[in-house]
Amino acid sequence: MAKTYDVVVIGGGPAGYVAAIRCAQLGLETACVEQWINFKGDPALGGTCLNVGCIPSKTLLESSEQYHHIKAGIESHGIHVEGVRLDLDQMMARKEDIVLQLTNGIGALFKANGVAWLQGHGKLLVDRQVEVTAQDGSVEVVNADHVIIATGSKPIEIGAAPVDNHEGLIVDSTGALDFREVPKTLGVIGAGVIGLELGSVWNRLGSKVIMLEAVEDFLALADQQIARDALRQFKKQGLDIRLGTRVTATQKTENGVVVSFKDKDSEQEITVDKLLVSVGRRPNIDNVAAPETDLLLDERGCIHIDDKCETNLPGVYAIGDVVRGPMLAHKGSEEGIMVAENIAGQHGHLNYDAIPWVIYTNPEIAWVGKTEQALRTEGVPYKIGTFPFSANGRAKAMEAATGMIKLLAHAETDTLLGCHIIGPFASELIQEAVLAMEFHASSEDLARTIHAHPTLYEAMHEAALSVHGRALHKINT
Repeated sequence: MAKTYDVVVIGGGPAGYVAAIRCAQLGLETACVEQWINFKGDPALGGTCLNVGCIPSKTLLESSEQYHHIKAGIESHGIHVEGVRLDLDQMMARKEDIVLQLTNGIGALFKANGVAWLQGHGKLLVDRQVEVTAQDGSVEVVNADHVIIATGSKPIEIGAAPVDNHEGLIVDSTGALDFREVPKTLGVIGAGVIGLELGSVWNRLGSKVIMLEAVEDFLALADQQIARDALRQFKKQGLDIRLGTRVTATQKTENGVVVSFKDKDSEQEITVDKLLVSVGRRPNIDNVAAPETDLLLDERGCIHIDDKCETNLPGVYAIGDVVRGPMLAHKGSEEGIMVAENIAGQHGHLNYDAIPWVIYTNPEIAWVGKTEQALRTEGVPYKIGTFPFSANGRAKAMEAATGMIKLLAHAETDTLLGCHIIGPFASELIQEAVLAMEFHASSEDLARTIHAHPTLYEAMHEAALSVHGRALHKINT
């Protein structure tokens, strides 16, 4: 007789494993189905994010930044270092060790909370049954009162540049996290978040990086004032970012990959040692549900859900990258918590207007809420407050005094509508704005909050003062 659980979660990434743990905390008998096999050939939890996404990419970003800083940026501090040498094998080994620590940690959390890990591929059947196919091909079917689908996303493929990570010439983000030597030239198709982060890693380690982006607007989702500043700074670092270029074909040769592309003026081609395809991600819905379940998809290929993340099938939910909204790990995790609490009869909710975005380049870029261009389009009256890190004492001491903080507040109510940052530790600074927006704070609330001196957070304070022309450490205009 098939085992019955209160909740079965399909997918063990940041959305799925967090949902499973929260369900278990609430007293629900919970199982999580995950099929990932890691680089050692062992079953692993954590999904794309922990295994070949957020965690390894941020680890390499940190390592490459340390290398670059020691090699090219430390002498202004009066520190002279000779004989700097890159040990890429050790850098990769450190990355892999951190991944193992964190993915094994999820297993420990499952054990501590009583979550059953069903290793294999999960597929939804009718009547909330879940089929689990193990690596050896054996099949088990379990029953559930509630099912949560959290199968994540996968890289979008393009016909002009077919990816083969094993061969290692044309790769996606997974392959670009595992180069065993620094390519002399790296082509990147796409100048979005992933392309910029991985392009930055290899640029710091010595690659000549050429980025081909099809759209004309750089970082179109970001506030365009911040995006313009970012483009200027990335180009200064040596990233060759070419906007409005569409790749039409690729050819593998003994000398690397020949990339053909069109821009507004002509057809061109370049030859690179490696080519990264980074044009976005799509929901991973392959074989996630049997056809007879009639699971409904929306026009973008995401699983259709309501405001509580419930699908068209009663008792079946979907969260994370597989549904509408930004493909962000923390968004998926919070959806998992919301669904778990609602299943348990509580009142879970998620404020989709206060989800932070972060790009972990140097400088970092982070934002939350509305952009200035969105407010103009929507006809919302607003005021702007800005403050440059060039006038911040802590940023000066850190040799990181580039970029700015920009706050947008409603012109009539002063309610914070958005915050946009480019500069040091933007990923950390943005959380003050997220918290303020969650509590419906005004720019005046931030302006009257005491901020320690000297800190980077003082720039947030000054930006809030600037909304009403009261900034103390810049000339108000």
